[in-house]
This record gives sequence, structure tokens and C-alpha cells, in this order.
Amino acid sequence: MRMLTRWEPFPRATSPQEQINRLFSEVVERTGEESSLTAWAPAVDIYETEHELVVKAELPDVDPQDLDIRVENNILTIRGERKFEKKVNEENYLRVERAYGSFARSFTLANTVNSEAIKADYQNGVLTLTIPKKEEAKPKQIKVNVGAPAMAASASGR
Repeated sequence: MRMLTRWEPFPRATSPQEQINRLFSEVVERTGEESSLTAWAPAVDIYETEHELVVKAELPDVDPQDLDIRVENNILTIRGERKFEKKVNEENYLRVERAYGSFARSFTLANTVNSEAIKADYQNGVLTLTIPKKEEAKPKQIKVNVGAPAMAASASGR
């Protein structure tokens, strides 16, 4: 006959704070290093038009001098940093919800874009990258002739 054993999720923890700390440390151990958690990453919209690919990134309070935009091996990378302003004493803050520090976002570009001709514009806290498509990737309209070739073929068949 088997004996039942009572399961204790927090066998060594006695206070609620110890239980929470133990639970948090187990989650960090399962998901990897705590340092691999990203503090923040700007929100990005990417859309395509007939002639270009457009990337818009929300970067309020990021100095354009602190931005680094590169394309290497068809990977577009936007790096930068939003710095915490020290104009106000930290003790005077009632709430700090915005994230600060370094960030990096990377996106794989299709072979159909011309990464040599990227244009970057920064206005009102939004970075807009315009990436033109290569000529061979742009849509081509083919004109359809109606009636003319079909009439010639039917006339030769009679």
C-alpha cells in the first residue's frame, strides 16, 4: 500500500514575503538570467506601400544624437537610449512609469528593398524610416489588349 505525502509548495518559507521571493527566484531560474529581461523597447509600426517599406518607432524624449540606425546582412537595427532627467530630485517623484535606458530593436529586411537608400526622419518623438523597394520588386502593370489579337487569329483560321 502506498503512503500519501502532503505537497508543500513553500516548504522552507514561513512568511508571505519569503514565499513570494522564492516563487520569483524560481521563475527567473526557469526563464533565464534576470539581466536578459528587457527594460523597454519602443513600439513600432511597419507597413508597406507600392514603392517602399516604412518603419515608425515611438521614441519620445530620445535625443536624435543618441540613435544608432544600421543595416547589416539585411537586418535593420535601431539602437538608442532614453536618459532619465536629473532636473528633479528623485525623492520628489510621486510616480515613474516610463522606462529609461538603452534599447535595441532589430528587423529582417526582404531582399526586395534598397537598404542603401534608407531615409530617416525624427519628428514629435516618432522616428520614421523610409526604405525604398528595388525597381524589380515594384509592381508592374501589364496592359491588356482587348479584341485585336483575337480577331486576327480568327480571320487567319477561316
